[in-house]
This record gives sequence, structure tokens and C-alpha cells, in this order.
Amino acid sequence: MAQVPTGTNIFVASVFATALSFSAASNATECVLTMASTTGLANGDFVEVSSGWGRLNLRAARIKNVVLNTSITLEGMDTTSTTFFPVGAGAGSVRKVSTWQQITMITAVSSQGGDPITVDYKYLESDVRYKMNDGFNGTDYTLTIDADAIGSAGYTALKNLTDVQTNTILRIVTRSGQIQLVPGTVALNESVQMNDGQINTVTASISGNNRTTRYAS
Repeated sequence: MAQVPTGTNIFVASVFATALSFSAASNATECVLTMASTTGLANGDFVEVSSGWGRLNLRAARIKNVVLNTSITLEGMDTTSTTFFPVGAGAGSVRKVSTWQQITMITAVSSQGGDPITVDYKYLESDVRYKMNDGFNGTDYTLTIDADAIGSAGYTALKNLTDVQTNTILRIVTRSGQIQLVPGTVALNESVQMNDGQINTVTASISGNNRTTRYAS
């Protein structure tokens, strides 16, 4: 069924738990991370993954299963390709989101990126140019926020994340329960936009570190 934006809630990760290391990552339809310690992790938690695999590094994911002090499974993270995910090279760490802060009084959301990076080339003997894909751009989001949101918990979280410029995760939950996870860094522009006949607004930009992760619910 088609959806409209009304009823969508947007959150930003304002606090992360201490990173926990994993010694190996499996090549599987849902990646399993081998961990000596799973302290504080539970099914349904959201994590930021740091990995030797570039396609997994800084991705946001939901934990599907925890085996105490043994492993965790990342829901929907397909790492079966040994070309993109070389065997034995995926070790790293995960950071659990400890606190989500809702961003309220949003009037509009726009996104850019996520599109393929293309390389153009042409052979001397041909008058035709060719294109090939060379990876993907990160997805960026821009939130337009009522300027009167200043002082709210969400506004303060965005301001603090702008000051420190540490990686975070944006979580977008639609009215139907669909979830988008956008890993990135935040930049809150507090210069108030004033247009006659419209409310005053500010903007917050989230510069994507990797591809968006989506869950149906």
C-alpha cells in the first residue's frame, strides 16, 4: 500500500555504549559476528558496525539474534559474496545505540545520494561513450525544522552532535512501522530561514557514511 509522510517519527542516536570487538564475520545471508563478549546486547538492538569489510564498515543494523558471549547475527546483512567480503578480513567492532532522541517539529525531509558513481570512457576506434558503475554515493538527508524547536531535546541532541562531529545514526520510522537507518554525521545550521507567509525554520543535514538499511517493520 502507498504511504504518505504523515505520522513518520525520526530519531537520532545521541548516546552509544562502549564498542565491543568481534574477531570474525561470516559470509552468510545474515552476517554472524564472533564475539568474546556480548555484554549489554539483546535481540532488536541497533548497532553501528566498524569492519575491515568496506561494504559493511559504518553500516547500521539491527541485531536478530544474540548467543551469549559467542556471537550476534545482523538482520538482513548479506555478506555471502567473498569478492566483496573476503574471507577472514571482516573483523572489527560494534557500538550499540543506548539512547535515541526524537527530533520533533520537522516540516519537511529530503534526501540526496544513494545513486551509483559512474565512470565514463571511450575507445579511440569508437564514437560511442560507455559508462560503468563504480560503487555508490552515501545517502544524505536534510531535515527542515521549526525554528521554535530550539531548546527541545531533539534540537539539543542535533546541536551537540554538530559540535563533536562524531558518527551517529538517523532512524526513520513510518506510520506503518517501516524503518530506515542512515549512518552519518550531523550538521545543524542554526541560521533561521525567514520567508513571508511561512514559519521560520532551520535545517539539519545528515551526511551519509554508507548505504541506508531498511527493514519492513
